Amino acid sequence: MMLAALLMMTPIASAQAANPAEDAPARPGRGGPVEGRPKEARATRAEADQTGPAWAGRAGSTALGGVGRGQRAHVVRPGDTLAKVAKRHGVRIADLREWNRLGKGYQLQVDGMLRLTAPATPLPAWRTRTETVTATEANGDPAKACPVQPSDLRRIWVRYIDYQGVARNGSLIMHRSMAVPTQRAFAKLYHWRFPIMVMQPIAVNMPTLTDKSVLTSGYECRYVAGTTTWSQHSYGLAVDVNPRQNPMIRGSYPNHTYLDPPNSATWLARERYWPGMVHAEGAARAFTANGFAWGGRWTTLLDYMHFSTTDR
Repeated sequence: MMLAALLMMTPIASAQAANPAEDAPARPGRGGPVEGRPKEARATRAEADQTGPAWAGRAGSTALGGVGRGQRAHVVRPGDTLAKVAKRHGVRIADLREWNRLGKGYQLQVDGMLRLTAPATPLPAWRTRTETVTATEANGDPAKACPVQPSDLRRIWVRYIDYQGVARNGSLIMHRSMAVPTQRAFAKLYHWRFPIMVMQPIAVNMPTLTDKSVLTSGYECRYVAGTTTWSQHSYGLAVDVNPRQNPMIRGSYPNHTYLDPPNSATWLARERYWPGMVHAEGAARAFTANGFAWGGRWTTLLDYMHFSTTDR
């Protein structure tokens, strides 16, 4: 309880940047999107605006996107300001501040979301807590020879925003040494209004889900695909964020040798800013500022979903 109390976060209005206001561009980071995009990933001009491919809407992002009339949210891109966003969508700056609970000095964050309509209820403050896990919870089979003892793992509960703009309580398991850095990273994502498709427990957060490849998660006792080497996930030192929107690819599309998830080619268009996509100057900073390295900076293999403390 003491850890949860120390890490309790206030609404966005009280987590201010030092300056400026309406004309402050979205905060950049080091580096930028990976150059190039596959032909199949080319979007229409409407798709390129904000929302991404139609699949995202079918999976539950309609409330956070939709181009044109009825659009309810804006994905922040480099160079965006409150004034520009307000003009683009025909709303008042004052309304953007009220609907998103933005203080006077708040600086937009790339990959974050801005509501374009009044919420039914205010977004609650961010919360977190940690729990110990049993061998069964950690590995499924207590006899499984995993490289980390369950006593060294922690279930970390965090509040996140889903693709419908709803605040939910989700969990992931990490090594106990990574509990605080993980909490801090997810706190930043929440304050930036970065959406996460789904986290455990699936039965509560997305009961109709059948494709678990979209799950944002941490610890998993498994080998690196195609090898007998333990994955960094097996040590509780890695997190995968929105895998469908941030795929892993080996080689150049369409002549690649590996793509995971296999039906995620559309999201290889990394110059786009669609809900849930991670960019170097955006959501990646929430993790890299807390001791994680990002797989989106690798060379022979690009793993946009992957953050680890070992850069592996």
